Amino acid sequence: MEVTEQEINHLAMLSNFSLEPSEKDALKKDLSGIFKYIGKLDELDTSGVEPTYQVFEMKNVWRADEIINQDADREALLALTKEERDHQIKVPKVL
Repeated sequence: MEVTEQEINHLAMLSNFSLEPSEKDALKKDLSGIFKYIGKLDELDTSGVEPTYQVFEMKNVWRADEIINQDADREALLALTKEERDHQIKVPKVL
């Protein structure tokens, strides 16, 4: 697959990169080589090969939910904050 300069410009815009002309040429060459290398996978006969979704033998480990009482109570925790209002911690506005 040949990479066009328009595609390089589009990728640079999406990545918020500013590229010099020499960098664009190098990137175009590198990406073309990468796509050519990956294209070799199309030559493989994969009929009869089951798709692999996970390469490690993994399974979920389930445990029972249990409630663990904590030593601190609500009032003690609120006393540690800089500011509280209506029994809630007041934090600075984010947006």
